[in-house]
Amino acid sequence: MSQGVPALPIVGWLRSYQRADLGPDLVAGLTTAVMLVPQAMGYALLAGLPPIHGLYAAVAPLLIYAVLGTSRHLAVGPVAMDSILVAGAVGAIATIGTENYVLIAAALGMMVGAIQAGLGFLRAGFLVNFLSRPVVAGFTAAAALIIAASQLGHLLGVPLPRTHHVHRVVWEAIQSASDWSWPTLAIGVSATAALVVSKKRWPRVPAALFVVVATTVAVWVLGLSTQGVAIVGEVPAGLPGFSVPTVDSALLTQLIPAAATIALVSFMEAISVGRVFAQAHRYDIHPNRELIALGFANLAGGATGGYPIAGGFSRSAVNVRAGARTQLAALVTCAVVVITLLAFTRAFFYLPKSALSAIIVAAVAGLIDIPGAAEVYRVKRSDFYLLVLTFFATLSLGIQWGILVGIAASILLFLVRTTRPHFAVLGRIPQSQTYVNIARHPLAETLPGIILVRIDAQFYFGNVSFLKETVRTLVRESEHPVRYFVLEAAGVNGLDSAAAATLAELDEELAAQGVKLVLTRIKGPVRDVLHRTGLLETLAREGRVYLSTHRAIEVLRSGMSLPDLSPEPDDPREAADQIGAGMLNPHTPDPGKSFFETVKKHKR
Repeated sequence: MSQGVPALPIVGWLRSYQRADLGPDLVAGLTTAVMLVPQAMGYALLAGLPPIHGLYAAVAPLLIYAVLGTSRHLAVGPVAMDSILVAGAVGAIATIGTENYVLIAAALGMMVGAIQAGLGFLRAGFLVNFLSRPVVAGFTAAAALIIAASQLGHLLGVPLPRTHHVHRVVWEAIQSASDWSWPTLAIGVSATAALVVSKKRWPRVPAALFVVVATTVAVWVLGLSTQGVAIVGEVPAGLPGFSVPTVDSALLTQLIPAAATIALVSFMEAISVGRVFAQAHRYDIHPNRELIALGFANLAGGATGGYPIAGGFSRSAVNVRAGARTQLAALVTCAVVVITLLAFTRAFFYLPKSALSAIIVAAVAGLIDIPGAAEVYRVKRSDFYLLVLTFFATLSLGIQWGILVGIAASILLFLVRTTRPHFAVLGRIPQSQTYVNIARHPLAETLPGIILVRIDAQFYFGNVSFLKETVRTLVRESEHPVRYFVLEAAGVNGLDSAAAATLAELDEELAAQGVKLVLTRIKGPVRDVLHRTGLLETLAREGRVYLSTHRAIEVLRSGMSLPDLSPEPDDPREAADQIGAGMLNPHTPDPGKSFFETVKKHKR
């Protein structure tokens, strides 16, 4: 378990709970519940489930996360992204609205929970790092369009195909214009406008609740349900039962890719939101513990008739703005949902589905971050192209495959960058001991007969060919005959066996041309590898390994013969002087040790 975190995080915050926190937590819990109830029903509709299952997904998961989660402010429950992923995965296997569909969605929730909990126990929280910011931005923008398009049918009152091809949905909607339900469209447009305006002008107002109440009353009073306005209808009262959904093993196998995708995406969503508020309130959250908490929350949700959940940004933001200080606010929210299930489900009978669709559309509108994409374009063009690729891959291939394409492209881009790492030919700033990239500093002085190069990456089997070609090209195209090729290794953090062998080959190849390879500023891990291959001792014995680049250049330029450090000096101060002069003692027993330890050895 994470150091400093109790086995049950709830024990930690309950121990330090203060009476002053109770009021803010109660208010925050009630406020978040007012937002969660209509959102959960809308997101269930988005997932292809009856609205009641959204409320089921907002009971047990909230309770479990409040006990196990390390974030004090994260509001878990149904979210738009997971809902559309569920619709895509389960909709390909079962018919929407059937009992089998509900059963498979619950099983999918348990699969997601098992994957997340397993990864948490394996301490695999680092996997979220494969979801780079450009990939997430491109994915969420495309997903927002797909989600909005999926609600057109409810907003217009006409049946439309459920597909990730937005253009097809829009075209079908246009072709069916003669069948549009104008009362349904009026409710959807007015509800969406009210939600968008309220979010900008009165962000603390529970606009979703007002929309639900207003549209329900309007449909009931005006009798709009008899004029083509689709309503939620009978919502069963009572708490969900507990049962593990039994699904054919062949279907479970089909769901594995979707379950893995949802597990990763929902964790990414939750950890991103959690970190934002943890930093703002100066406490830590623990990724592996969060995986475990979300995993058990999803297991509980699947076993109680729900479907996969995550931590939503909008609800968490409302939770924080309302004053939440601990997860007691989540327990209050859970209690309100329970009361709603027990006593108020009949009030949802005349709730128009177009109002729930409006809540979804308003919620996902903020996922399209055009200024953010412009900033990525300004800062790093390659990241912007990755964003665009993920965006169009998601629109053309679907949400599940789109994010996988983005991750694969992100990893491929990383590999390409490491196989062609940044390097710089260095020159000296006049009248100084500073060496800089001559491409960026034209006034830097190059040194006739000496090529000084800095590589800013680890050496491994993937970039040894690039290293060879770089060295050969620089030597071949030099204006002056080259006597020394100096490699400043300050930027090299690692070295594998292939790279060590390549350095030895380069040393022999350069020697055949009358050029000596010199290494400076080698880091400990790199020295360790070179020491084990014997190359470090060979180079150091010939005075070709230095701690200081400036010292190396001065010695090489003067043509001085380097002192033989084989005999150990009697005076430890002499050893310290030699080390300070910049030359690495080839007889250091372990090159990974600090130079202060070397001096101590001489003292002994």
